[in-house]
This record gives sequence, structure tokens and C-alpha cells, in this order.
Amino acid sequence: MAVRRLFLFISTLAMACCCAIASDPSLLQDFCVAGKMSQVNVNGFACKDAKDVVAEHFFFSGLHMAGNTSNKQGSAVTAVNVAQIPGLNTMGISMVRIDYAPKGLNPPHTHPRATEILVVLEGSLYVGFVTSNPNNTLIAKVVNKGDVFVFPKGLVHFQYNYGTDNAVVLAALSSQNPGVITIANTVFGSDPSISDDILTKAFQVNQNTVDWIQAQF
Repeated sequence: MAVRRLFLFISTLAMACCCAIASDPSLLQDFCVAGKMSQVNVNGFACKDAKDVVAEHFFFSGLHMAGNTSNKQGSAVTAVNVAQIPGLNTMGISMVRIDYAPKGLNPPHTHPRATEILVVLEGSLYVGFVTSNPNNTLIAKVVNKGDVFVFPKGLVHFQYNYGTDNAVVLAALSSQNPGVITIANTVFGSDPSISDDILTKAFQVNQNTVDWIQAQF
């Protein structure tokens, strides 16, 4: 009986160790400032020599400035990811400021590499995301100043300023480069275009409708 208990204990410990080894690794150095001129190809950017790193590599100024919302969507995203702050390389985080004019929309889109958490600084928004197939359930809510809402990784989501005043949010994302796939732009604005035969069948509309939508992009 004692041998069996010892065996079970060792087996459990081995499984726990295997699980721990399978998790995402921690940083192996203090930082890895993106060396964007490097010819080394990695999943991200190669590191600058630490002796060449300065404070500016960890700094960005500009989130105090409102984005230009004079566009068709009435919204503007100011991104702060590894492209703006090289010191974010390997850190797994980034953020954005989003400005919305009255009736402004951040259209349905996904972040293929990140979960997003959003806090409202000014105004009110109708926000939501849609669960994956086959249910495609809409999870949506009106959020106001000081409220926080989470958009799970990879799911289609949106924000709409239904009010008569401007709105502003800050959002954090769990990737140094979360990526953005805007659904309408991707489907109807690809180059070269997706075949009309595919789009008419997928959206259950006629070719003239597809051609008209594609012309908007």
C-alpha cells in the first residue's frame, strides 16, 4: 500500500512538472528592445544590444491627443504597440486610445493574437462581441464613463457611440502586436477581390449588391 501511494505521488508530481514545462516561458532577460534593422527572422523582433538601449525605447507620447474622427466610421484608433514602443518586444502587452464622434463606430473586427480590456474615459458606448460557431450569441452592453468591458481573444467585437457627445476609451491588449482584422474591409476590400460567386453565396445576396459593397472599399 505504501509503495502504491508513493507511486501515485511521484506520478502526480511528474504530471504537474510536465504541465508547468508546457506553459508559456517567462522572459529570459530584463528586456528585449526590438532591433528592427536586424536581419534575423524570429516570431517578433530580435533584441538590440543592451548597451544601446535608452529610455526612449520604452516611451511614447501622444495619447493625450484626440484622434481624427472625420472619416466614414467616425472613429480613430491611436495604437501603442511594439511599432511605437520597441521596448514592448516580448512583453506581451500593448494599448490603444479610441476616439468616437457622435454616432461613431469602431466596426466589427477581431484581434487574432489578443484579449482586450477597455475602460471608458468619456461618454457612453454600446459595445459587444459575438461567440463562435455554431451559436453566434451576441454579448452586448451599454458602458459609461469609468466602466470596463472585456473582449475575448479572437472574437468579433465592436463599439458604437450612440450618443450626441464625443466618447473616448483606453484599451489594453495581451499582445505586443495584437493585429486587427476588420470584417468588412477584409471580406469586401481584399486585393485581389474575393470572387463574386463566393460572396453572393456566403452573404445570400445578388452580385449587384456585392459589387456595390466592394466599390465602397
